[in-house]
Order: sequence, then structure tokens, then C-alpha cells
Amino acid sequence: MIRFCASLFLSVSLYAIPADLIITARYVVTMDAARRVIENGAVAIVKDRIVAVGPAAAINRQYQPKLRIARPDSILTPGLINTHTHAPMTLFRGIADDLRLQEWLERYIFPAEAKNVTPDFVRVGTNLAVLEMLLSGTTTYTDMYYFEEVIAEATRKAGMRAVLGQTVIGFPVPDAKTPADALKRTEAFLKQFAGDSLITAAVAPHAIYTNSDETLQASRALANKYGAPLVIHLSETKKENDDTKKQRGLSPTQALEKLGVLTGRTVAAHGVWLDDADIKTLAQRGVGVAHCPSSNMKLASGIAPILKLLRLDVALGLGPDGPAGSNNDLNLFEEMDLAGKLAKVSANDPTALPATKLFAMATIDGARVLGLEKETGSLEVGKRADLITINLDQAQAVPLFNVYSALVYSLKGSDVNDVVINGRLLVRRKEPLTLNRAQVLAEARAYGAKVTRSLQ
Repeated sequence: MIRFCASLFLSVSLYAIPADLIITARYVVTMDAARRVIENGAVAIVKDRIVAVGPAAAINRQYQPKLRIARPDSILTPGLINTHTHAPMTLFRGIADDLRLQEWLERYIFPAEAKNVTPDFVRVGTNLAVLEMLLSGTTTYTDMYYFEEVIAEATRKAGMRAVLGQTVIGFPVPDAKTPADALKRTEAFLKQFAGDSLITAAVAPHAIYTNSDETLQASRALANKYGAPLVIHLSETKKENDDTKKQRGLSPTQALEKLGVLTGRTVAAHGVWLDDADIKTLAQRGVGVAHCPSSNMKLASGIAPILKLLRLDVALGLGPDGPAGSNNDLNLFEEMDLAGKLAKVSANDPTALPATKLFAMATIDGARVLGLEKETGSLEVGKRADLITINLDQAQAVPLFNVYSALVYSLKGSDVNDVVINGRLLVRRKEPLTLNRAQVLAEARAYGAKVTRSLQ
């Protein structure tokens, strides 16, 4: 009898399909079209792709992994997708708070950047941002800053996925003295990272009010030439809208449309002051919008019309914005919670923007904003293996009646346990595996002291 059992086990093992990694969890939240939630589920991974999603018992019978991670007290979900931030600005965190956007930029941020931003500053700030994002469950992020090739190298080295926009702006900045210089740098950046499995290079004209019409059009042409996204701030403040209407007789959206800037893959950040005609234009052009609730609230920029955007099926994701004062952290769990509550109170309707939709905005809808929905954002066979586990053995997760409610309203970024990106385990039991936490924090503290001295 013992020989028979051993022989049966050997035969099952021989016919099992090899896999690199299987993760099992109490719940698997797929975010597929049916929004399946699989109790006692599992995901099997081969190289950088998901090869199976389903009940753990079936997957364990079918696949023989090199590594098996069992998380019976966790939720397994797609990794979170950040659709707008400025990663190196972690090194300016808290430099100036409780100010209006224009004052914050012109009196504090632009001067601080002029005195401090170098390639090494960008490297250190990116490492700090990536560490923070990984530990709180973000697996893809969208950036707009300077020396973007340095950001890309640091991000790729850490194993994270990103859409990275080289900033184009109409005055001298640390990496370019003129918009023409910035466009030249951007083209080199697009060529350098063409076809990269983790990095999507993008063109990032800062905003309509910081660039000439010619620069905006040149940015669009460059993005289209390389099939790259264009990332831009849009209608973030009432001042931006009022000034543009006064100067052009058009809203920022309609002005960009007239210039042809929206004719291609576009990610527009904020969209606070969009009117009905603007929203219709964005829907027609397939523009993705990054909703930044905490930033919009902290800077008193206003409340974005996200329910109207959703009614016209505009792709809508979430972003924390920059951590230098417009938000101060990079926590997408916080953004989900705030986005939902802000929508409900502004609409005077507690049913507005339910938890399922909010979690979609942080995952599959965020991927759609970036044009990556066929690659990431859900747990489906053939997609990139970007996923996280979230620990349910926490006071705020007990009792658990609804998984989506827990994800959006109860659980926190600090509850993230494991992070896998492109099939690679980057965080295990809350410990980063590709970044030296102590070194990242020590370098960031040193730059914090340097920034303080520079402003005295």
C-alpha cells in the first residue's frame, strides 16, 4: 500500500506543469470582466506571466512550482496603479504646506528645485518613492519630472513598472535650459527605453500655462512619432481655467483640442475644472484622467467631476500627486478611500462611487488610463504577473463581510504583505528584496539636511 501511494504521488508529480511561483490566499480578487472573487484561491506564474487563476486545490494539483507562498489570512489582488505623481519630490516632503498651488510652486518648489535637483538627487528621491510605493502595494506608477532617464534606471533596477514622462516646460529647469533642449532630451529618452518590459517612456509637457503652443504641438508630434503617451496637467485650478479662457476664449481642454494636443494617447492629471463640453471632448479622444483627491483637497483646488466623467466612460484612475506638499505620501489605499467619500459628499448621495468601482480605479481602470489594460491591472491568464497580498489578520479587517469594502474603507497600505511585479518577488512579508531600506532612508535623510541648508 505504501509503495502504491508513493507511485501515485510520483505519477502526479511527473505530469504536473512546472511553474515558477504559486501564491494561495483566502480570497483572490481578480478584477476581470466578471469581477470574480475566488475564495481559497491561487495564482500560478511562469516567468513574467500569469498562467492560471482559480481555486487553490485545482491549481496545486495542476502545477508544480519552484516556490510556493501560502497566505491563508490574506487577500490576493492585482497590484495598485498610480496614474500621477512626481517621484523624486519625496525629498521635498513637507517643505511647504497649507499654501495655494501657484504660491507653493513659485515661492518654494521652483526655487528649491533650482538649488538642489541633480541626477543624484533624482536617483535618491526615486529610490525613496519606489520603496514607499512598493511597501504600500503600488506596482505601476506614472511620473513627470526631470532627468527621467535616471528615474527609469532606478525604477527598473528596483523591479517596478512605470510610465515615465520627461518634463517639457517653458523656462530653464535643472535638466534643460530651453523647451527645445527638453524635447531633445525626451526623444533620447524615448529611444533609450523603447520596448522595455517595465518602463514606458512618455512625453510630459507640464501644462498649457507653462508651455507655448509650439512646444505643446511639438510634444504631441514627438509622442505620436514614437507611439508614446503624452502626460499633462489639465484644469487643476480655477486660476488655470480662468486665465486660459481670458487669454484664448477657450477652456484648457478646448484649447489643447484646437492645437491637436489631444490627438493621441494622453493622460491628463487632475481635471478638477472640466465642464460638460470638456468631458465630452476627453471621451471622444479617449483621454485617460488621473483623479488626485487628496492633492485637490489639500491645495483647495476643488472637486473633480468624476461622476460625470464616468457617465461618459472616460478612463479614470487614481494618483497621489507629488509628495512635496500637495499630498505628502504615495498611499493609494488612502486615495481610494478619499475618492469615494469626496464623491459621495459632493453628490449628496451615499450610493455614488461604490467600493467595487473605487478598487477598479486603483487597478484595471488605472491600467486603462495608461493604455496598459491588456498587460496589467487584473489577474487573468496571459497578463503580466503584477500582484499583491494584503494581510487580513488585523483588527480593522475583522469581521469581514465584503472584500471590496475592506479593501477600500478598512485596510491600509501598511497591511500589504507581499509584492510581485513581472513575476518577480520584490517584497516578502513586508521586507523589500530589491532595495536596501536602511541605505535608501539614510541617503534621503542626508538630502533632507542638504535641502534645508540650501533654503536658509
